[in-house]
Amino acid sequence: MTTLDFYALIFFLACWFVFDSVVSGRFRLFSRKSLTEVISIHRKRWMINSLTRDLKIIDTQIMAGLQNGTAFFASTSIFAIGGCFALMGNADQAQSLFRDLPFLASGTRAAFEMKAGGLAVIFGYSFFKFGWSYRLFNYNTILFGTLPMSEETERDRGRAERLAVKIAELNIIAARHFNTGLRAIFLSLGYLGWFLGPYVFIATTAFVFMILARRQYFSDARKTVIAALEGGEEIS
Repeated sequence: MTTLDFYALIFFLACWFVFDSVVSGRFRLFSRKSLTEVISIHRKRWMINSLTRDLKIIDTQIMAGLQNGTAFFASTSIFAIGGCFALMGNADQAQSLFRDLPFLASGTRAAFEMKAGGLAVIFGYSFFKFGWSYRLFNYNTILFGTLPMSEETERDRGRAERLAVKIAELNIIAARHFNTGLRAIFLSLGYLGWFLGPYVFIATTAFVFMILARRQYFSDARKTVIAALEGGEEIS
């Protein structure tokens, strides 16, 4: 491990922290809303619209889909952790592949194992995020069952909408943890550059963050989601 390796790791962690904070809305570097923030508006609209439906089969199917997707990525994270430990167990053989690559400095076995362990930590972090998100989506489904029927909603519309907003907020929290776990998986691709050297690590980290930033702030998906909002042209 060299000084440059530590600087590259600090760069990776700093980019991760800043990007996660900006996308979640804790503080802003851009004047425009992220795709995640705009989707949160749609989640609240979804819950309020569900008040007009007595048969909420569509809503429960959507929630089931959210839970199934979260469970899939949680399982994937477990398999990835196992792969990282297998990589650590075959460190000598894996290192021999990198030694044959030109213009790349090969490190010690201990450094290689530490990098593989760091990769396992990233997938472990994503697993905990997906696991908690799955649990929150489960709670969200239970709370969704407390929404009043349309006839009761008409008698006290204000109370029904307040309840729907609270349920939507729990859905948003669950989605936030899911997105954080998914972001960790994306960033693990940038982390793989560290096995090729600190300069490659910095380059792959910057490349992954550029892709994530584009998807959140400059993608066609964001434009479409904003256009689906009433008065969406007012959102920058």
